[in-house]
Amino acid sequence: MSSIGQAAALVAAAVHVLFFVMESVRFTEPATYHRFFVASQADAETLKPFAFNQGFYNLFLAIGAVAGVVALNGGHAEAGRALILLACGSMAAAGIVLVAHDRRFARAALIQAVPPLVAIVGVLLG
Repeated sequence: MSSIGQAAALVAAAVHVLFFVMESVRFTEPATYHRFFVASQADAETLKPFAFNQGFYNLFLAIGAVAGVVALNGGHAEAGRALILLACGSMAAAGIVLVAHDRRFARAALIQAVPPLVAIVGVLLG
């Protein structure tokens, strides 16, 4: 796998760690919940359990992408590629679902989907 593909997988992981922080740690802060088009503090409190859970999904995907890069460079190329494809494929698919559900999230969907798509191309071509 190319170094560009590996770097893209790590960027995708970093983005998803950021999503984890936003959703699981800082969701009820106005600057954060407004990014998700949540109208009020009361609504953010209501949605907090769902956001908390969603944040952990993002963290687990990030861990999978990092584990894939580590495995790839640790002599376990097939396992590494499989982990990267699973984690990054899930990230990219989630970005597609996000923008398909609500076009207001187009920018967020691009941030979420482009780095993992680059990583996937790196796996398939590398």
